[in-house]
Amino acid sequence: MKKSLMIQLFIVNGRVYRDEALTDCIDESLAKDVRYYGDINADAFYVTIFADGDEGKDASIKALKEITKESEIPVMASFPIEREEDVKKLIYADAKKVVLNLSKQSNWDMLEDVSKRFGKDRITVSFDDYSNLGVYRKAAETYASGCFVFGGVKPEDVSAAIELPLYYSLPNVTLEKLLDITALESVAGVFGKVLNDSASSINSIKGLLSERGVSVSAFAAGIPWSKLRKNKDGLIPVIAQDYKTGAVLMLAYMNEEAYYTTLKTGKMNYYSRSRNAQWEKGEESGHFQYVKALYADCDYDTLLAKVSQIGVACHTGNPTCFFNEVASKEYAEKNPLKVFEQVYGVICDRKEHPKEGSYTNYLFDKGIDKILKKVGEEASEIIIASKNPDAGEIKYEISDFLYHCMVLMVEKGITWEEICSELAARE
Repeated sequence: MKKSLMIQLFIVNGRVYRDEALTDCIDESLAKDVRYYGDINADAFYVTIFADGDEGKDASIKALKEITKESEIPVMASFPIEREEDVKKLIYADAKKVVLNLSKQSNWDMLEDVSKRFGKDRITVSFDDYSNLGVYRKAAETYASGCFVFGGVKPEDVSAAIELPLYYSLPNVTLEKLLDITALESVAGVFGKVLNDSASSINSIKGLLSERGVSVSAFAAGIPWSKLRKNKDGLIPVIAQDYKTGAVLMLAYMNEEAYYTTLKTGKMNYYSRSRNAQWEKGEESGHFQYVKALYADCDYDTLLAKVSQIGVACHTGNPTCFFNEVASKEYAEKNPLKVFEQVYGVICDRKEHPKEGSYTNYLFDKGIDKILKKVGEEASEIIIASKNPDAGEIKYEISDFLYHCMVLMVEKGITWEEICSELAARE
């Protein structure tokens, strides 16, 4: 079982905070912060929600949706659950696991039903009273996939009573204590202020756990430096590529120290031939490159780094270093995702900058009912065309349908990235 290092966030009536003191609100930069924790190799978010009344709950669910929308790592959530509908709201907000406090009678009563409805893997439990765990054991193990442990109770005591993976709350503890608790066989994940404060060193903590033989999702050198074929200066060229768009960002070089520092920290480090020194990309500009994957080519003499680029890659201010055209010819883009993004971008531009005579603007002006009517009509056209022996007609109808779907997506604020994330999650 791989151990998870989790970041804890708090939502109070729709406002998002980093720490339990609720003094550090991140509403203004929520997307940036959520992505940051994924970039630095945190494994999951644990979101604790406090809400007053229906209005507070609605605002909090909306905030949770913003977190799950931006997050590349799983989100687990606890909520003032009063009825089964509250669990559904969390699931529909894309919480991967929902926490039911079984010390609350209404949660105990609905445990079996929500587990069967949404799946055991989506349900976890917690308790207020750890002195009576035997009462909950059978139900918890039958209908839940994990147990969240809070307070001063020892994880060993809970695991002795309930055989479920434990997600353990860490208050302010020493690094050594964090490592000891995470290494326990029953502990599946740890979270709390101690990790939030150590966010920039999560990869380092994982490195220490790996050295102790603890299984974690960490960067490790699958290919040792000695196996790579260096140039006469003992360096190897590295191509950095945006992991989302596929855009080639820059070319630089690594020495052995930069290679292993990159794997240890999760941030791209290079060797400057002009300065004869190692440097971390973004150390002065803040335009860091967080590693998503690192590959060697067939000859082991070039590396390809797929990265999350913060800001721009080039010192000139350009997104990529490759912007000086030498020669080119027109060609039709055939990459499906790029085509979708281009068409989507045009539709977004029409909405923001209306153009007279534009059919897209006509749809936006008519509103959601007209857009939905066209989506329905085009779906029907696909069905009719599919009955035609000429299969070629289908591509025209599907293209019309996808275009109108994209108009609907823009109208409702849904991006292709969200659609792709949802599809990827269904694998």
